[in-house]
Amino acid sequence: MREDVEALDIRDVTANWVNAAVLESQISERIKALADLAHTPLFFGRLDYQRTTQQGQRFYIGRRHVHDGGGDPMVIDWRAPVSQPFYRASRKDPMGVRLRRRFGYTGGELTAYEDEHLTDPAAADLTGTLLRAEIERPRVGPMRDIVATIQPEQDEIVRSGLTGTVCVQGGPGTGKTAVGLHRVAYLLYAHRERLARTGTLVVGPNRSFLHYIEQVLPALGELEVKQTTVTDLVAHVEVRGTDEPPAALVKGDARMARVLRRAIRSHVTTPTEPVVVVRGSRRWRVPTYELQHIVAELLDRDIRYGAARDALPQRIAHAVLLRMEAAGEAPDDRVQDAVARGAAVKAAVKAIWPQVDPAKLVLRLLSQPEFLAEHAEGVLSADEQRAVLWTRPPRSVRSARWSAADAVLIDEANDLVERTPSLGHVVLDEAQDLSPMQYRAVGRRCTTGSATVLGDLAQGTTPWATASWSEALTHLGKPDAVVEELTAGFRVPREVIAYASRLLPHMSPGLTEVRSVRESPGSLRIRPSRGDGDVVTACLSALRHEGSTGLIAADARVPALASALTGAGVPFLAPGEETTRDTRLTLVPASLAKGLEYDHVVLDDPAAVVAAEPDERTGLRRLYVALTRAVSGLTVLHSSPLPWQLGGNGADQPRG
Repeated sequence: MREDVEALDIRDVTANWVNAAVLESQISERIKALADLAHTPLFFGRLDYQRTTQQGQRFYIGRRHVHDGGGDPMVIDWRAPVSQPFYRASRKDPMGVRLRRRFGYTGGELTAYEDEHLTDPAAADLTGTLLRAEIERPRVGPMRDIVATIQPEQDEIVRSGLTGTVCVQGGPGTGKTAVGLHRVAYLLYAHRERLARTGTLVVGPNRSFLHYIEQVLPALGELEVKQTTVTDLVAHVEVRGTDEPPAALVKGDARMARVLRRAIRSHVTTPTEPVVVVRGSRRWRVPTYELQHIVAELLDRDIRYGAARDALPQRIAHAVLLRMEAAGEAPDDRVQDAVARGAAVKAAVKAIWPQVDPAKLVLRLLSQPEFLAEHAEGVLSADEQRAVLWTRPPRSVRSARWSAADAVLIDEANDLVERTPSLGHVVLDEAQDLSPMQYRAVGRRCTTGSATVLGDLAQGTTPWATASWSEALTHLGKPDAVVEELTAGFRVPREVIAYASRLLPHMSPGLTEVRSVRESPGSLRIRPSRGDGDVVTACLSALRHEGSTGLIAADARVPALASALTGAGVPFLAPGEETTRDTRLTLVPASLAKGLEYDHVVLDDPAAVVAAEPDERTGLRRLYVALTRAVSGLTVLHSSPLPWQLGGNGADQPRG
């Protein structure tokens, strides 16, 4: 298929250089999409339909459509309607399928297969071995797609329509991130032309996370989906500073949108003088009361500040034209445009509706107590106003040490001035950690499109973490979104998730505990630690197993552990760096562990992870995240007593 595209001669089908350039670009993108992926088989399943359905045909299911030299299909794209029974058919509802076959691969080589006879009640149910093997396959490098292991409840979310927004609440190991990425791939397949025009975007919590997931969509043949963080999404200014938690909490509150709106609209002044336009020997006068009416009408329409400012000169010019017509003249649109561009109208617009620079506006709000108090009256308390004010105001926008929360405020102000372009679909992952203002920033990127929101309320570790999905979706601008919950765990072993779930009643009461389908005796080990040497020893023990190893520790402990590993001659990586066969250990600060997965995890001193956070509840959530990063085995080392919420000091816990 790739050779056929490479052999195309664009000179035979293009009439000019513009068409040739467009076609050449399209051919280049097609060749990229058809590139071979090492160790990635083209098909992973087979469906044999009953004679009464699909004429008893046989279909091979794979990551993309593959046809032979004559154009006949050899492999069907997993997103095609005919492939859906591969994920949803069961003995209770075979969906016309007689036999479902799963193929097993090792290093790209076909090594096994497994059949499931859906319409033969006498056939023994021996399936599940290959599925478990694929789920448990060691992880080296970035996140893999789960296209061969999508479960029925996941498939329903993946294939949900483009017009609706879906929120997926899922605990650790339930595959919510993979579901969101596969939904993007499905939507691009089902609505390619529409999304090609409007665009798609994946928003993650940090760049390490984006690096971890960046290969999933290309593996499914989708190369055009952009990926970013919220911080990069609103990068109107350089972020060089940080906020104290009280300031960040107020700046992230949705009430700040009201303060900004008031501040921007305060620049509009009521006209006090008429506008006099000179055309030849005639003078045309628009009285003050009429100007006041025009301004009031534009304010009442509540359109963007910049759009209203652009409309004002035309409205004034139209008033002049009405007077010219009443005097017997016959002006046309060219005359109205000329009047709107005239010096008198320009001067009036500058005085009535001046331009506003969003960054300068936010700078003024955070620097001038009187200006903030004027527009925050009845919205923010005096203490809240003091919390967000800079103690040493910067001289200019460029010299200011803007925080991430400040950048979001500037983005909000920018949208109040000029409308933010909307995309066709946005995926928002680890959404539980966003502030209301950050939700608004993402939401205005899909005002005319839809979204997939992914998260786990139990893993919210910021002071402004989401309290409920209904509240979060309202801030996002999608209050009617459907909330789906994934409760079946596939990644984290049952012993590990059960141990971590001891924290749920103390940090997120009411959330459903994840029930892992994988039982792995010996996957959880809890040991006392006498120092950094024991941590290094535990890492070396984990590295004897195949796959990746993550050493997770409180951020303050990372330098000491890095020194200990270096002293012991153990190479290690930072989050986001790609593992190799020789370097499979990653040293992970607890603050960056969210969303990452490792075959084996060594967790250093859980009490230190909890103590590093500003309050106990946030600390327990951070610990919950750290405990649930392991796919095959977890070793917990504690030099101080374990948090009592885990069941005391380990007397009733697995040890080794």
